[in-house]
Amino acid sequence: MRVALGLSYAGQSYEGWQSQPNGRTVQDKLEAALCTFATHPLRTLCAGRTDSGVHGLMQVVHFDTPIHRDMQSWVRGTNTSLPHDIAVQWAQAVPDSFHARASALARRYAYVVLQSPVRPSLEAGRVGWVFRPMQLAPMQEAASYLLGEHDFSSFRASSCQALSPVKHMMRIDIQRVGHSQASAYWRFDFQASAFLHHMIRNLMGCFVAIGQGLQPPEWIRTVLQARSRQVAAPTFAADGLYFLGPVYDSTWGLPERTAVFDSLPGTTP
Repeated sequence: MRVALGLSYAGQSYEGWQSQPNGRTVQDKLEAALCTFATHPLRTLCAGRTDSGVHGLMQVVHFDTPIHRDMQSWVRGTNTSLPHDIAVQWAQAVPDSFHARASALARRYAYVVLQSPVRPSLEAGRVGWVFRPMQLAPMQEAASYLLGEHDFSSFRASSCQALSPVKHMMRIDIQRVGHSQASAYWRFDFQASAFLHHMIRNLMGCFVAIGQGLQPPEWIRTVLQARSRQVAAPTFAADGLYFLGPVYDSTWGLPERTAVFDSLPGTTP
């Protein structure tokens, strides 16, 4: 049978999602726990690979197994062998035609930034940080230039292995959470057909520059049209980046969100 899992994790202790020889990745920890529970080797395929330090609120994976067990048993049994900062949120049997990556219609990410004169403490590793105030309107204007289908080469890491830099950006929402003039959380939500390596972190570098008045909003259009990484802002930290999960056709019947979504500032049901 084919099983799909929804997985959440804090990424700062791991070298990204994809399995590595040293075993210090989320995929390695998940597959080790699954093998312990299922008593046979299992390999997983994910909806979207995340980098070192990036968190996952609902990574979706699938795997094939000859073992037939209750879906809730896959959740509880796997979680027993997982580290404290990785947890399976749900499990569901799916048809063999389902593929965690290929069946996804879109991917969703959020980036959370703390604007404060003082660096993060309790939120260290969980939020990006800026100490200069940012303005909402210029960043919202800049976001409008990125919507639609574009060549995002200017926001692509040199190590990116995507076959094409052309992606469809469906949504960018930006909101400020907090009433203090000096301190606030900023939340940036992105939804696109797919994302390039470091694409959101490179976009965030540009948004921060525009929000702080270092560049005008239309500058991001110039960067986009240049199709050159050299003209964009430096890559922003991975700390505040969260993979919210893929978007699937409703006919698969998979959850769109879990309780862990409510842990982020600015989350609405």
